[in-house]
Amino acid sequence: MNATLTIRLDKDLERMLAKVSRLAGRTRSEIARDALRRQLAIHLFDQLRERVAPFAEARGYLTDEDVFKDIS
Repeated sequence: MNATLTIRLDKDLERMLAKVSRLAGRTRSEIARDALRRQLAIHLFDQLRERVAPFAEARGYLTDEDVFKDIS
């Protein structure tokens, strides 16, 4: 069973959503679900990154470039 989420949009956001929906040929719900899915993935990634950062730093990985050097 699908859940329903009701949100309030200000006028600017509603116009932007309508425009993107029209240009993409997708429903407003599809656009909103995709945006929410992406935002949640970013949030989870950021949380994971915060948890592992101390371990990485202890091993000398201070930047993304440090990681890329070892895996490239």
